[in-house]
This record gives sequence, C-alpha cells and structure tokens, in this order.
Amino acid sequence: MKLDPEDLAKISALTLAHYEENAESFEAGTRDHDVSQNIAALLRHIQGEPPYDILDLGCGPGRDLKTFVALGHRPVGLDGTPSFVAMARAASGCEVWHQDFLKLALPAERFDGIFANAVLFHVPGQELPQVLRALRAALKPGGVLFSSNPRGGNQEGWNRGRYGVYHDLDGWRSLLADAGFDALEHYYRPEGLPRDQQPWLASVWRRIG
Repeated sequence: MKLDPEDLAKISALTLAHYEENAESFEAGTRDHDVSQNIAALLRHIQGEPPYDILDLGCGPGRDLKTFVALGHRPVGLDGTPSFVAMARAASGCEVWHQDFLKLALPAERFDGIFANAVLFHVPGQELPQVLRALRAALKPGGVLFSSNPRGGNQEGWNRGRYGVYHDLDGWRSLLADAGFDALEHYYRPEGLPRDQQPWLASVWRRIG
C-alpha cells in the first residue's frame, strides 16, 4: 500500500515524538553501547589521508560524534529529534543539523563518509530510494556509506511507538545498488554469536562515480 503525504508526515511526527519523549532514558541506555566495530568498518574503507569529513546521520545524543572527534576527524551530526540535537551539540561541540530524514537538505559532495548507525530502518520503504540518492549526492566521489539496521524479511510497520522497516541482505543490496553504490562488506552483530542471535545487519558501500 502506497503511503500518501499525510501518512508520511504522521510516521515522521510520531517516531520523532517517541524519541523526544524518551530522550533522557535513550541517552542513558545507549551511552555505553560499543559500536567501535562499525566505526572501524566505515573508516577503513575511506580513501585518502585523514582527517575525514563525516556525517553522523541520526547522531542521537552525540555518543559517536565524540568518538569521531577523539579520533581526529571532522564530524557533523544530523538528527530529527530536537532534544538529541541539543544534547549532541553540548556533548561533542560539533555542528549538528536538525533535519527530518524525509526532507534532507544536504550539501553536494561534502563528506568522505556517512555513518548511518541504527537509523535508516526508520525510513519507509517507498521513500528509501530518494533518501539513499540524497546520501550518495552528499558524498564525495568514491565516498563511503556505513549502515546498520535491524534485519528481517522486508516487512515494515509500527513497533513500540516507532516506524521501522526490517530489510534482509538481498533486499538491502538491491536498494543500494539501484541508488548508485558498490558493496564493500557486510557482517552481522553482535559479533561472536550464532546468526539467530545477531539481529543487526551492518554493511559498507562506496559511491559509484
């Protein structure tokens, strides 16, 4: 079923409201999450000499912005939740943009890498192609996109107050290829567990052209 503009506005509003209402508990609950494997996966595929210009898409309260700064890079954050934008600015000292993922306004060919950790699954399936094209356009030629999403059977809908789409590897590969990306690597998280205990699909992609 195709979502109309009113449906899409509702999805954005309610999902962002959920994060806004739970901003403090979300920050406390994710503060110590170890995503160093994901950060390393992005950085090892970026070409050229650091420091790198990195967009932390869906940066939340700023945990990973702080890590990128500590590693010597030049990150910019982006989030649709007002409290997260304020938290991320205060925590990291970085520039943080307040934007809805369905209404991205990104500078062309600005970034060496985009870090989309646990975020793109919130984009409704019918809107994802245009969002991926916007991210591609924001990368420098040959730039790198990292994504990590909860995996599933390509179903979508509401889950505990948030909208989500649960991609499998084949479906995700097709979407990224259509948007102008080459696959670099993928893996499942948390590492070291049986596959049925690894709910997250992480993947890294290079902009073609």
